[in-house]
Amino acid sequence: MKTALELLCPARDLEAGKLAFNYGADAVYIGAPKFGARAAAGNPVSDIERLANFGHQFGAKTYVTLNTILYEQELDEALRLIRELYNAGIDALIIQDLGLLEMDLPPLPLFASTQTHNYETERIQFLEKAGFQRIILARELSVKQIQEIRRNTQVELEAFVHGALCVSLSGQCNFSQAMCGRSANRGECAQACRMPFDLLNNDGSVISRNKHFLSLKDFNAGEQIFDLIRAGITSFKIEGRLKDSNYLINNTAYYRKLIDSFLYQNPDYTKASAGSTELSFEPDPERSFNRGFTPYFLENRPKNLANFSSPKSLGKALGMVKSVSANHFELETTEPIVNGDGLCYINKFGELQGFPVNGIQGSKIFPDKMPALSAGILVYRNFDKAFTKNLESNTDKRKIDVQLVFGEENDGFRLNATDEDGVSVSEVITHPKETAKDAERAIQTIEKQLTKSGDSIFRVTDFQYQAEQAYFFPASMLNEIRRNCLDKLHGQRLKEYKRPQPKRPETVAHYFKDQVFYQENIANSLSRIFYEKHGAEVNEKAFELLNKTQQDGKTIMTTRYCIKYELHICPHKQKPNPNLQIKEPIFLKDKNRRYRLDFDCEQCFMKVLLED
Repeated sequence: MKTALELLCPARDLEAGKLAFNYGADAVYIGAPKFGARAAAGNPVSDIERLANFGHQFGAKTYVTLNTILYEQELDEALRLIRELYNAGIDALIIQDLGLLEMDLPPLPLFASTQTHNYETERIQFLEKAGFQRIILARELSVKQIQEIRRNTQVELEAFVHGALCVSLSGQCNFSQAMCGRSANRGECAQACRMPFDLLNNDGSVISRNKHFLSLKDFNAGEQIFDLIRAGITSFKIEGRLKDSNYLINNTAYYRKLIDSFLYQNPDYTKASAGSTELSFEPDPERSFNRGFTPYFLENRPKNLANFSSPKSLGKALGMVKSVSANHFELETTEPIVNGDGLCYINKFGELQGFPVNGIQGSKIFPDKMPALSAGILVYRNFDKAFTKNLESNTDKRKIDVQLVFGEENDGFRLNATDEDGVSVSEVITHPKETAKDAERAIQTIEKQLTKSGDSIFRVTDFQYQAEQAYFFPASMLNEIRRNCLDKLHGQRLKEYKRPQPKRPETVAHYFKDQVFYQENIANSLSRIFYEKHGAEVNEKAFELLNKTQQDGKTIMTTRYCIKYELHICPHKQKPNPNLQIKEPIFLKDKNRRYRLDFDCEQCFMKVLLED
């Protein structure tokens, strides 16, 4: 049996989900009306139902995120919502709160959100035994770690491949809650990691001032896709439910091409849905929102993971400034630049500066207001007007390949249609057999009219005429036969689409820890029951339910990213930097308070503590 590979894309709303399907997504994930990890990206159940129906015609799936931790008073509402979503036809539920497994849930596949902190093999083994059909892996894992997880589990594995990176291990970040009372585990992250900080020594002296020390570049695993497939990943996830449609179209098309190129070379694998889109543009992730790219930890511990200058989009690097005049400059680039493009650069203070292009004369670029450029500065384009216009105006459509066979019956004719999945229907008509005077022309007319797929989801790739002789038909009749046949095929595809019916575990697995604390995000009685039933002693509630005194001293962020390594002062992996004087413990400082940094060098982790 062939292994199906799934491209999984974000859907901010119904229309975004349709766009993702149209440009090659095998599945989309969309926020429920409530309880999703992006509170600003909720959707009514009626829209989710329409999206699921739209996807099912391609054999594509719709997953719903209900991946926040739940408070006690929300449990009944969450269960009602899950039942509504099941009746709406969704294909799986992505959850964080393990208390949901103590509910009488409908037979929906459950996916363990990355918010369940799916980093250790032991945790993933436990979640598999607890009844999850898929584990969404932590972004921090290397290809080798994924291979190890695959060797020790059977559950489906999903991995992020593109988009914004949370600097903290997912589900283990309470920075936003500690800073301003907005919980990332409740879908209200204030993106504290994207804000500027001062970095201080223990005596209060400044190591570096007003930098975005925790703001990572964006993830791009395009060059590692083949390695991830061979490591055992079968679902490849693009982040970005709050991004615009151009970001969605461009990146969906880009990863569709990558995965399809692997499928072309490896016949033991197959697509997870039907249909394809003939693109009218060349996808390029650098032309959409990005903070610069990194493969993160897939291969090793890389340098320059963060963008200290700004959390805003850099876009695509164009080239170096060649010369500067009073009202224009020249750039060494092979990229065409047009009026209305947005360009940016990093100034001598390490700050991101941007400006629109107001005019072009040959190689001369005229900004609306001349910035402080100098020769040798690298210029980026973070708004590509021509590319954006092309995406906004394109009319590419996803189509399913169909073979048509036209033949005759005793008292009429039959049109058979078989699609690329082997779904087949027939349309039979009773019609007098009027022999055509010009046989060749008649058969050409029949083929021309029957192979027009119009606005349907089908593309006729093969036509066979199997009648014993040529017959005459009015064009209107041929069009009606074709429409009826393709409508039947569309209906049959939906009829044959089956949602999986997962089985719940018959035994109770033992949790891999004997005691659990606030890091397990236990915010309701069902979650407590779940852990206790699986043999763990619950010692603390979720961070959000602790009082200020209980929160003090807690780790509010754990990350594989390390500021010391980023500054090239790691005592274990780098040579000492004589230009930086470090006196530990060191602190991050915002406008309100300091946060102590703790370095677990043995495990190669950095922690941020709520402690002056």
